[in-house]
Amino acid sequence: MGDFEIIDLFAGPGGLDVAAHSLGIPVTGIELDADACRTRRAYEKTLAEDAAPLATEEGDVRDFEPEKFPSANVLAAGPPCQTFSVAGSGAGRRNLDQVKTFIHRMAEGDDVRNDLSCLSDPRTGLVLEPLRWALARREPYEAIVLEQVVAVRPVWEEVAAVLRKRGYDVAVDVLNTEEYGVPQTRRRAILIARLGQEAALPVPTHQRYRKGRGRVSRKEHPEQLKPWRSMGSVLSHRSLKDFTVISNYGTAGVPHDRGQRAHNEPAFTVTSRFDRNRLFDSAGFYIDHVTPQQAALLQTFPRNYPWQGHGTSVGVQIGNAIPPLLAAHILTAALGLHPGDDVRLGYGGF
Repeated sequence: MGDFEIIDLFAGPGGLDVAAHSLGIPVTGIELDADACRTRRAYEKTLAEDAAPLATEEGDVRDFEPEKFPSANVLAAGPPCQTFSVAGSGAGRRNLDQVKTFIHRMAEGDDVRNDLSCLSDPRTGLVLEPLRWALARREPYEAIVLEQVVAVRPVWEEVAAVLRKRGYDVAVDVLNTEEYGVPQTRRRAILIARLGQEAALPVPTHQRYRKGRGRVSRKEHPEQLKPWRSMGSVLSHRSLKDFTVISNYGTAGVPHDRGQRAHNEPAFTVTSRFDRNRLFDSAGFYIDHVTPQQAALLQTFPRNYPWQGHGTSVGVQIGNAIPPLLAAHILTAALGLHPGDDVRLGYGGF
C-alpha cells in the first residue's frame, strides 16, 4: 500500500478527520449539516499551510459518487445512528432484516436506492451508503473503515461478507473507547477492511473500565495495560479537584444504567444532551453542568476547537462525533501504521 488519502462520509465536525490530520493523511469529508461544515472550515483555517489537507464537501452523501474523488484510496464512514441507537427511534433495529436483504441485493449488483422508501425511517437506509461507495468505485479502495453504535454490528457483519468476496480481509468487533485512552466509556461497532492484506482491529493500550473496580497502577503491575484515563484529567472547575457527575444517559450508552461517577473514573458516554449532566462537589452541592468545551475534551477534540452554531447544534455535533483519539487508533490499525507506544493528538496529555 502506498500513500493514503481518505474520503470520509457523514464526516460531521471532523472527529475522524482530526485524527487523519494528526497522522499526516489528507482527508476530504462529506457532510450535510451546515453548522458542522462551518466548524470544519473554521478548524481548517487554524492548520499550517504545509499540513495534510483537510477539506470539506457540503451536501448529501447520496448525491455524490466515488469518481468525484479519484485520488482517495481509503473509504471511511460513520452513518447517522439515530434509528439504531438505544436512545433513538429504534426503526433501524426493527428494520434490520430488510437492511440485510438490501445488502444481499447490492452484492448482486442491484441499485436499491429507489426501494429504500419502504423503510419506516428514511435515515435507516443511510447505513448502506458506505457499501454503495465501495461497490461503485472502479478501482477498489485499499482500506475501508466503518463506525457506528453497537446495534449496527449485524449490518457490518453482512457488509463484511460482501467485502470478503471482493478480496478484502475484514475484522469486525465492538471497541470500548476507554481502552484507547479516551476518558469516557463509549462502545462502538467497528469494521476494518484491507485489500489483499490482513485486517486487524487496534490493540488496546489502556485498561477496561468496570464499575466498582479501581485502576491498576503500572508501578504495581508493569506488564499491565495503562490505567484508564479519568474525566478528572479533563473536567475542571476552577480549583475543584474532587467532584461527582450525575449522568443523564448511562454507562456505555445504556439508558437504564444511569448513575453517577467520581472525578477519578471515566465519564459516561457523551451524547448531544451532555448539558444535562451535573457536577457536584464532595459535599453534594451542585456546581455546574457539563459545558460544550468540557464535553468536547471528553471526546478528545483539541482544546479550543472552533465549534460553530447555536447550543443545540453544537451539542449534536459533539455527541455524534467519533472521538478523534479512538479514530487515530483505528486508522493506525486500518492502514498498517506504526505509532509506537501510543497515539497522540497533541492535546491535554492525550
